[in-house]
Amino acid sequence: MNPTVDQLCEQFGRLVASTPTDRCGSGFTPDASVTHGQDVGDKPRPTPPAPVQKVDHAAKGYDLNVSVAPGQVVAAAEILDRTGFGLDTITGVDWIAQQEMEVVYDYFHPAASVRVAVRTRVPRAEPEVPTISAVFPGANWHERETHDFFGLRFRGHPKLTPFLLPDDADYHPLRKDYQP
Repeated sequence: MNPTVDQLCEQFGRLVASTPTDRCGSGFTPDASVTHGQDVGDKPRPTPPAPVQKVDHAAKGYDLNVSVAPGQVVAAAEILDRTGFGLDTITGVDWIAQQEMEVVYDYFHPAASVRVAVRTRVPRAEPEVPTISAVFPGANWHERETHDFFGLRFRGHPKLTPFLLPDDADYHPLRKDYQP
């Protein structure tokens, strides 16, 4: 099956949308002064981006940006697996100022030339998400690497042991507060 971005948008929209009109946006809100909810201090709160966004591939390198709750990463992986996607990579992002860690899953469809980024954020103090290695066995390697460098834990992973760092490493060198 060669899925279109619109078909994927609809499937992910059903997974993450709180209302039917939230299903698929077209990028981030360009004007950060647009408010959503109450003001924070003396600055208005910017409207959060839609959880599923069509993105200009030439500008970003992917076609669809999907933000899911940590408990939805396996369901997101299953959607992509059913539609013929492969897993390209998994990495982390340390949002130290927000006290959050982000896990970014990059997927590709070899026949449709479509790329999807699936993101989830977890508290920095409890950086844990479910493993997707049962859906994509190749995730095993990527999750171990992400655990090594960012300290993200993948609940249910069959062997979350050091992969690239020494066995006795008690540090995660890609965290922003890492001190060698």
